[in-house]
Amino acid sequence: MRKIRINMLSNADKVHGQGVGSAYLEQVALVKNELNEYFDVVINDSKPADIIHCHTILPQYLMKMKRNKGVNVAYVHFLPDTLDGSIQLPSSALAVFKKYITHFYNTADYLIVVNPIFIKDLVRFGIDKHKIQYIPNFVSKETFYKQEQNHILQTRDQYHIDRKQFVVLGVGQVQTRKGVKDFIEVAKMLPDITFVWAGGFSFGKITDGYEELKQLYENPPQNVHFIGIIPRESMNDIYNMADMLFMPSYNELFPMSILEAINSQKPLLLRDLELYEDILFHKYLVADNNKDFAQIIQNLKNDSSLYHQYQQASYEISQYYSKEHVKEMWKDFYLHIAQKKLL
Repeated sequence: MRKIRINMLSNADKVHGQGVGSAYLEQVALVKNELNEYFDVVINDSKPADIIHCHTILPQYLMKMKRNKGVNVAYVHFLPDTLDGSIQLPSSALAVFKKYITHFYNTADYLIVVNPIFIKDLVRFGIDKHKIQYIPNFVSKETFYKQEQNHILQTRDQYHIDRKQFVVLGVGQVQTRKGVKDFIEVAKMLPDITFVWAGGFSFGKITDGYEELKQLYENPPQNVHFIGIIPRESMNDIYNMADMLFMPSYNELFPMSILEAINSQKPLLLRDLELYEDILFHKYLVADNNKDFAQIIQNLKNDSSLYHQYQQASYEISQYYSKEHVKEMWKDFYLHIAQKKLL
């Protein structure tokens, strides 16, 4: 059987500190290395391909899809609505950008969502439900895993974090949408606990709320450490250094940071958002206001049985999002759409 040629189009790994880049690297490596008997994977190639798979929404990729005689696939890493709270543009420019995103998605033959809850949102934007496929993100257990205590203590020393402190980790771009201001407010309520945020301003000055967030970033409370954008190859150290992951985001699709953190078996504390319910199976702690966030963090610190319960819960989530499970989903999807095109 002739191998199916897949051209992966992306610049997702060009901007550091984005979950989109992590998802892209994992997915490409999975198909290229684990499914190479079926598929010949090239990246940003100019030659014809059976399948073009767009990981980002650049105009040149839109043009390639329009010229392509094979099958066009696009990843949905964000919805037009998720731009609100992420970037700050004049309302007219934002409206044009949202229309462009919808047009890009409509141009693809198939769309991949990482969370099934967003299928109805895409339909609301005028996209045919039958072209939308759910395939979750995953992370490699060779890259993200639970480390030995000695290594964890060395990482804490590296970042000047007290070895004995209970450490709460937040991960993501410094944006209003990510709940950074809430992260800081909760930290103020718990001065005896250390809070660490890994991430920076990937979009620079067009980040929504940039001036206010920049002030907070440069002048945080004493128990808050902003450690900036960390290279992906070092993020496993950061997850292991922490005692828990706290993500007060207001809007997400499926944060890669959650998948990465659960491989190190860290309890999850998340905002009460519907989007998490079907993908994390209620195996996480949840609240919707800063007072309750603070209370839960305090409880995790003080109650070892509660802490171990949610460590185990994170482990159980990680087993579902295994490489083997997701690999079969990609194999079936690519083979199906390629064969359908040939009929």
